[in-house]
Amino acid sequence: MMTVKQVSSLTGVSVRTLQFYDEIGLLRPTQTTAAGYRLYDAGALETLQQILFFKELDFTLKEIRAIMENPHFDKTAALAKQRELITLKRDRLNGLLGLLDKLLKGEAHMNFKEFDMSEYYRVLGNFKKTHPDEIVARLGSLDRFDEMLADMKTRGDGIAAGAAAQYGSLENYTRAMERSFEDFLQKGPAVAPEEVPGLMERTEALTKALTADLAKSPAAPEVRKAARALMEFTEACGRSVDMGENFWPATAERYLSDPVYIQVNDRKYGPGASRFIGLAIRACLEA
Repeated sequence: MMTVKQVSSLTGVSVRTLQFYDEIGLLRPTQTTAAGYRLYDAGALETLQQILFFKELDFTLKEIRAIMENPHFDKTAALAKQRELITLKRDRLNGLLGLLDKLLKGEAHMNFKEFDMSEYYRVLGNFKKTHPDEIVARLGSLDRFDEMLADMKTRGDGIAAGAAAQYGSLENYTRAMERSFEDFLQKGPAVAPEEVPGLMERTEALTKALTADLAKSPAAPEVRKAARALMEFTEACGRSVDMGENFWPATAERYLSDPVYIQVNDRKYGPGASRFIGLAIRACLEA
């Protein structure tokens, strides 16, 4: 048995953090003495090690607790998955370090292969091995899953750029993608098909209200109010989906600079509408 101070000294995790893990039920001490001292055995240290691996992969404490409390949690499988993801993280960081070295030397280097997501597609592809029955049930066939994955690969550069902007890192995007796909296989689409027309109509109405007068300042109070209504409705529709910590800044940038966004929105709502929407969203974020 080890005391909390000994565990802290061995692992580098502060005493207060270990106490907090106990308070939230993430890591209970093996035993508590009559005097109130926490004691930890080898099994508790293994659990702590699992927690630290998950933290290294940017999982939140809430997520870690949910994973480890799952009755189907497999420690060996978790270690294998953690090793795989940390290896991907290492390789990506090595690629970025190499790119930075070239840029520091003054080399013009506009090749974005360092942001390549092929390894992340491989992680997603593992679902085909581990959830074949669920994939067939939701998508109709494994071939449909292969088609979906192939389509993602053809859009690799765009996905990588968008993922980094919206989720802060490719690791965060990968975790969100895995969780979303897992939820989809278990529960089906986040929005029932019969709900889609109504949601699209509401989105259309809110966007028309926002762009009703493009001569106004995008930062005007009434414009910001309309933009906020659209943003809140979008968030409510996606409440079961991790949209990423930078979703709205990235979305505003798409309205401002993405040729597809500009073409579609300017055609539907008037010349300059896409830029107007982007600036209105920015104004809400800055308010």
